[in-house]
Amino acid sequence: MAHSTLTPVFVGLRTGLHVLFAALLTLVVVRVLVVGDDTMWVALALASAFAVLYVLGATVRKRRSAAARLVWIIALTAVWVALLVVVPEAAYLVFPLFFLYLHVLPGAGGPVAVIAATVIAVVALGLHGGFTVGGVIGPLVGAGVALLIGLGYRAIAREAAEREQLVAELLATRDRLAATERQQGVLTERSRLAREIHDTVAQGLSSIQMLLHAAEAADGDRPGLEHIRLARSTAADGLADTRRFIRELAPPSLDAGLAAALQRLSGQWRREGLRIDVGVMPTDAHLPMDVQTALLRIAQGAVANVVQHADATTVDISLTVTETHATLTVHDDGVGFDPALVGRQAGTSDSFGLRAMAERVDQLGGRLDIVSALGDGATITATVELDRS
Repeated sequence: MAHSTLTPVFVGLRTGLHVLFAALLTLVVVRVLVVGDDTMWVALALASAFAVLYVLGATVRKRRSAAARLVWIIALTAVWVALLVVVPEAAYLVFPLFFLYLHVLPGAGGPVAVIAATVIAVVALGLHGGFTVGGVIGPLVGAGVALLIGLGYRAIAREAAEREQLVAELLATRDRLAATERQQGVLTERSRLAREIHDTVAQGLSSIQMLLHAAEAADGDRPGLEHIRLARSTAADGLADTRRFIRELAPPSLDAGLAAALQRLSGQWRREGLRIDVGVMPTDAHLPMDVQTALLRIAQGAVANVVQHADATTVDISLTVTETHATLTVHDDGVGFDPALVGRQAGTSDSFGLRAMAERVDQLGGRLDIVSALGDGATITATVELDRS
């Protein structure tokens, strides 16, 4: 039996059974030696055989088949009956036999064997010394007690086995949950890395590509010099973002706060002819770093989408902070798009930016609203709760 909290109980019951057997068999042997009649040697031989059979069965019982255990209990009973014919005190050995029957024999076999052994003990005592009340009541009471204890033992053993199975299932479930959590953690981290790379390195490289294309098309004595300078500045920002991202620190553009980062974003694209107006209310609002990072990345992604797809001339970025919420709104006057169509194309690279925005807001327990139509521009609103305790 697997170890459980009930194992000491079972060990105690088995130990008590062994002690009871040894004490009663010792009583029989002493009785034989004290009387010393002609049957002494036969009785001692039978007692020795009974002891050897019991010890052998007790030591190798777990390694025996059900058929072997049945043969053992029959042989032990036969030796006991033979000893009972010679020594009447051997009737007392019926008490440990009761427990053996209930423990070894399956189903109703145990109780039936207890009843049969009780009858044999009563008859043997009656034949040796006459039938008395004590000779009849004693074995009957012992059989009743043995039945109660034995059946209770069975119930406890069955319950213990069920508990062991339940514990094993719980442990297996815990292991599966741990594996699932590890897998979910890996997927979450991969999603986070994808969003960070998309909103920093990928957007920076896209901007550099556009600036270099503009430089190639520029006219004048020093073609595209301003575009090249801006491309170099964007590359430097992307490199700083990447290094800080690797060290798991805040984005460098947030060192002076979110409002300054949004102004810096406005100045970066204003040189490309895109007008970006930034409004922050109140101007001295203090936000948690995770909220600042998410809102900045959303603003960067929204402006990058405007530059790449919207053909807009003006972008309005507003940040409103209250005691309970922070709301970032990015509106452009571009060509607009169909949000439902973009949602169905969630697996494409062009729509990953919107999906990344939604994931960022969702992680903070907020809401992302997108209002747009073809020819009417687009408005992206990210609302985040500040009190998430």
